[in-house]
Amino acid sequence: MPAPVRVQSAPFDMGAELNAFAAGVTGAGAVVSFSGITRDIATGDLEVMEIEHFPGMTEKALTGIRAQAMERFGLADAMILHRYGPLKPAEPIMMVATAARHRADAFAGAEFLMDYLKSRAPSGRRGSPPQVPPGSGRRAGTGARRRAGGRGAGPPPGLPRPPPPHGGPKPPG
Repeated sequence: MPAPVRVQSAPFDMGAELNAFAAGVTGAGAVVSFSGITRDIATGDLEVMEIEHFPGMTEKALTGIRAQAMERFGLADAMILHRYGPLKPAEPIMMVATAARHRADAFAGAEFLMDYLKSRAPSGRRGSPPQVPPGSGRRAGTGARRRAGGRGAGPPPGLPRPPPPHGGPKPPG
């Protein structure tokens, strides 16, 4: 079975990675995966996106977030694969896979890992056009940051949430 956290420059085969991950999982009723693909989102002028890699720091951070996901969502296993270096549009850039007894936990764990990779993982991107159109009123990354436990994520699990503004219905928990 491949290492649970890999940071590499080489392209990967999403299907082969998922099959290898699933073959090594025991005691799970669900396997969920997500693969990110380099995209040219603005005008078609992106030729290459360069992903920086910080050896040692990146692997340590990804290993830590994997451990958090395993514990937080009761995962049977989790895998993170992230590329660095020059990537062309349509090339796979990252992949997460999770396995759990129940599908909700596998989905939640995968979303947690994806959001961390998108919003807080130690890497840098160059050559990518802005991901939010100017004047749209949206801010890039805030939803992912919130879901990954960053600023704006609300209280830690187990603590009550504050009441919503304007006296609306109270959220569960």
